[in-house]
Amino acid sequence: MKKKRFRFQWGAFLLMIFYGGLFFLLFTRMVTLQATGEAEGQELAARAAAKYSKESAITANRGKIYDRTGQVIAEDTLSYRLIAVVNEKATTDKKNPRHVVDPEKTAEILSQYIHMNKEDEMNKEAIYKQLTRLKENGEKPYQVEFGSAGRGISHEVMSKIKDKKLPGILFVNDLKRYYPNGIFASHLIGFAVKEENKDHTFTTKGKMGLELTYNKELSGKDGKIEYETDAFSYLLPNSEKMVTPAKNGDDIYLTIDKTIQSFLEEAMSQVEKEYDPESMTAVMADPKTGKILAMTQRPTFNPDTREGTNMKWLNEVIEETIEPGSTMKTFTLASAIDTNTWPPNATYMSGQYRVLDRVIKDHNNVGWNRITYLEGFQRSSNTAMAHLLKLIGEDVFYDYLDKFGFGKKTGIDLPNEAAGTLLSKYPIQRVTTTYGQGSTVTPIQLIQAMTAIANDGKMMQPYVIDQIVDPSTGKIIQNHKPIEKGQPVSADTAKQVREILASTLTSKYGTAKDFILNEYEVAGKTGTAQIPKASGGYLANDYLYSFLGMAPVDNPQLIMYVSVKKPKLKIGENGSVPVSKVFKPVMLNSLKYLNVNTEDVKQVDNAAIQDYTGQSAEAVQVELANDGLQPVVVGSGGKIIDQYPKGPQKLIKGNFVFLKTEGDISLPDFTDWSLRNVLVFKSMADLEIEVVGEGFVASQSVSAGTVISDSSPIVVKLKTPAESYIKDVEATSDDEVEQIVDQ
Repeated sequence: MKKKRFRFQWGAFLLMIFYGGLFFLLFTRMVTLQATGEAEGQELAARAAAKYSKESAITANRGKIYDRTGQVIAEDTLSYRLIAVVNEKATTDKKNPRHVVDPEKTAEILSQYIHMNKEDEMNKEAIYKQLTRLKENGEKPYQVEFGSAGRGISHEVMSKIKDKKLPGILFVNDLKRYYPNGIFASHLIGFAVKEENKDHTFTTKGKMGLELTYNKELSGKDGKIEYETDAFSYLLPNSEKMVTPAKNGDDIYLTIDKTIQSFLEEAMSQVEKEYDPESMTAVMADPKTGKILAMTQRPTFNPDTREGTNMKWLNEVIEETIEPGSTMKTFTLASAIDTNTWPPNATYMSGQYRVLDRVIKDHNNVGWNRITYLEGFQRSSNTAMAHLLKLIGEDVFYDYLDKFGFGKKTGIDLPNEAAGTLLSKYPIQRVTTTYGQGSTVTPIQLIQAMTAIANDGKMMQPYVIDQIVDPSTGKIIQNHKPIEKGQPVSADTAKQVREILASTLTSKYGTAKDFILNEYEVAGKTGTAQIPKASGGYLANDYLYSFLGMAPVDNPQLIMYVSVKKPKLKIGENGSVPVSKVFKPVMLNSLKYLNVNTEDVKQVDNAAIQDYTGQSAEAVQVELANDGLQPVVVGSGGKIIDQYPKGPQKLIKGNFVFLKTEGDISLPDFTDWSLRNVLVFKSMADLEIEVVGEGFVASQSVSAGTVISDSSPIVVKLKTPAESYIKDVEATSDDEVEQIVDQ
């Protein structure tokens, strides 16, 4: 009994020691924590804040992309995210399951609407694998998602999946980048998609085009809300709530015009369908400012689906170099005129031109015997350009190419711009460059150089971003203004080049007749470039067909470049036909859309003309004169068999209207006629008229009113306004000179 009592007392004593020691340790720990505020080197306040402080994100809206009129090209729109609840713990009533009961059937149905794998036969397998996956610890997750395949789902697709009544399949609201116009300047605009971050959140990121280049400006910055909760996540009373607002992305306003771009997209798609070319590019610009109004290429893609066939993921107008073919002759001509070495009525032997051991040929291989340089340009003669290079001088010619911006980037506000290469090491390269073979350029360089011809010598830098605006405040972050890149040629040179380019459409020798518009006068140059092989040399019978043109001639409001590579032409067609089927409707519709007056843009009185074929020339002549126009009857017959310009259309009062009849040709008084009007008369009358000089007619070798009965040449001399001014000054007295100078 004593032993039992002893053991009990001893046990009680030990328990008192144990609990007493434990109490001492806890007491010491409490004193230490109160004194230091730390546990295992961690500050207690920080641990408490980490446990009970909560944070939620405020997502920034991605900026919108607008055209120049404020119409939306790209924006975020409501979409849906697909979630599959796969854990049976979600179901409390077996008759009404809340989780995926049959993964195989669910995968089969979902595979018809979402695509986790590009291979259709593997898509169902990829979805099934996601529905049945396990966590690292071997447990089933509560729910799964399907990455990008399960995001950005449209309302239509969401509704169709919901109709299948699949257990465990849920949808939550989401935002998706939306491109409402479908195939629309896709390589320029690019696209943006949602990407998963390391913390399993999603962010919309630009992957191509403007969406990529201006991703930072468009993305903005997410905000957040910070607040304190208790252990049960309830907001603590009197706790502070810290709000950092989101900074929405900036909006971008482009120079692109949605209406003009739509004209271009429609024409490109029609020609692509009809001719099945390897590729196509097109760009339209305002020559006064350098603003790009439309830009596209084929093959292309839909930025909503990123679906495209045989497509390059680059903007060919900016990033790809080409051998431009005869469109380059525009700038060879400009160089000659500006250096006073252009001899329009001098003759040369066409057909072939030898450069050391190499022979250059005209496009018909044999030429047209001895012809004038003007006719050679109208016929797009390569040998004419080779002879012209001698007159200009090689170094001078390359100086002009540099002034026109070839061989270097334009500086357009787009990424990955190519510079092209001007070859000049060997004599043959310098010659072939005059007509656009060997040396390479980009379509955007051709557009920039053409602004100088259209804009009286002033060359404008192309650009596509008009403004970047903060949508919250309306503040303009960036405001792009037109930039003049120099004056490669004089205003007088530019005007003469436009006149000669217009003659490639109106001359009987012209190669650009397919580009005539009945309501506006077009000036431009065709191109047929051989396509180089990667291994050297050129592909046989494969060409890049193109046209670089502007309208109206007297005061161009639009310039446009179109190229079509390796189209499947119909029997009897030339390469200009598919190119013209893009250029003509787009140029015509765009000029009308912009309310550009026929023949000119000045707000002056107009007069309407009709189709006068078959009518009395005398009666029509009186009618036109009464309307303020200048009728020119070509022939002595009574009935009109042809006319220029064609009707019906409106002309500015004072314009010439040529009426062709049968019978003898009487020579008109050419005084003050422009080169273009002389060339129109020459073509309609089919006379040997030799034009000397540039500008406007000052004299003619055969008197007005003379009936032409033989093929003797008629010489018409032109002078520029500057030459006429000098002659007038030389003919005046000293007093008169002083008066002129004072004026």
